[in-house]
Amino acid sequence: MTTASLSGTQRLVISIAVLASFVTFLDGTVVTVALPAISDELGGGITTQQWAVDAYLITLSALILLAGSLSDAYGRVFVMRIGLIAFGISSVAVGLAFDPVMLIVARAAQGAAGALLVPSSLALITATMRGELQARGIGVWTAFTTSAQLIGPLLGGLFVDFLSWRFVFLINVVPIAVTLVLLSRLRLPEHPRDIRVDWLSGALCAGGLAGVVFALIEQPNLGWASPAIWIPGVLGILFLAGFLLRQRTEKSMMPLSLFRIRNFGWGNLATLFVYAALSLNGFVIGVYLQQGAGLSATAAGLASLPITILMILLSARAGAWAGRWGPRIFMTVGPLIMAFGALLLLTVSGDFDYWWQVLPAMIVLGIGLSLTVAPLTAAILGAIDERRSGIASAINNAISRVAGLLVVAMLSTIVGGALDLNGFHNAAWVTAVLFAIGGVVSWIGIRRPVPEPVAH
Repeated sequence: MTTASLSGTQRLVISIAVLASFVTFLDGTVVTVALPAISDELGGGITTQQWAVDAYLITLSALILLAGSLSDAYGRVFVMRIGLIAFGISSVAVGLAFDPVMLIVARAAQGAAGALLVPSSLALITATMRGELQARGIGVWTAFTTSAQLIGPLLGGLFVDFLSWRFVFLINVVPIAVTLVLLSRLRLPEHPRDIRVDWLSGALCAGGLAGVVFALIEQPNLGWASPAIWIPGVLGILFLAGFLLRQRTEKSMMPLSLFRIRNFGWGNLATLFVYAALSLNGFVIGVYLQQGAGLSATAAGLASLPITILMILLSARAGAWAGRWGPRIFMTVGPLIMAFGALLLLTVSGDFDYWWQVLPAMIVLGIGLSLTVAPLTAAILGAIDERRSGIASAINNAISRVAGLLVVAMLSTIVGGALDLNGFHNAAWVTAVLFAIGGVVSWIGIRRPVPEPVAH
């Protein structure tokens, strides 16, 4: 299938979808190497660093399913335009933040705007393409959004070292402006839709995640006995329980019946552990290599470049292998290889040497991640019929974001209060365990899809 097979409108749709989602995924990781500079200038130490990441992930994770409903109800182009404008304004607010509170509020607004962009981007592709063209469009979208997450730390490091951490966010205005111009040229029919938006589910999910994460981040400062900790924590758990109870029907925002489909349910459980490990590893590497090992922000961003290179070289091939032999073996071996890579980080010592102590771990992690991502996505989405592929993708995306959200919220507990050498080693152990659990879960639960009979 060649690019020439795409119509002009379809090429425009892919460009818009990629650009709109690129900034959302980029801002999830670009901040990691900027965290030391942010806390140095604004204050607040590790708590500010945690909230700079989690304020974004809370609203992005909690609202992404609701945003899918909004996109269906009010039109993909309209919702995307609102999301782009809001993301641009909130990005400027982050870049101009003068204290931790303004930074955190603006990051939360960024996440909410980002939630509007991801579902509407995919919906544009699925609404304008079918069959192989649709698979091609989604493949291009996935490749660019994955690349955004992987190159984020490098771009963040360059901005921090040569300009300012503020430009990490201010630069978003450029791709957003380009996307708005392209969007103005898109002519798609928007029909009235009789779709109910479940606002209550969205509120319960957002409130639940916010309460639990607040308690996890602030408890090292105030203690579990403090009413300022346990009251939000308990309310958060109750809200999340209410959210799950509300999802029991087929017309809900997140149909729980989908999780009874074997590969979908077990695949999302594996996603929870694997992406928790990835988020923990990315956060710790970005911060410790600067604060503990004394590297520049750019060097800290370059540290994970081998993972990006290996993903580019191996991911498509791993997807083809998984199609031939089934996803189970790759979803098992890949995370176990990454667990070994995390354990290699235990060689990091006070006498720091990137080439012998970090690079081998990055190479092993890159190989394991390359074997895991495409088979994992194929197993989860391949288990669901095409009519519900949109909600299945949104659920998997939300679970991966919640995994990162929770593990970063628990960072102080994981590292023992400080991200020194001992804390770094503690994080490496926890990362390895999470990866290993992801591999074991995949071996237990994932099965090779049964090919559909060919019609004669």
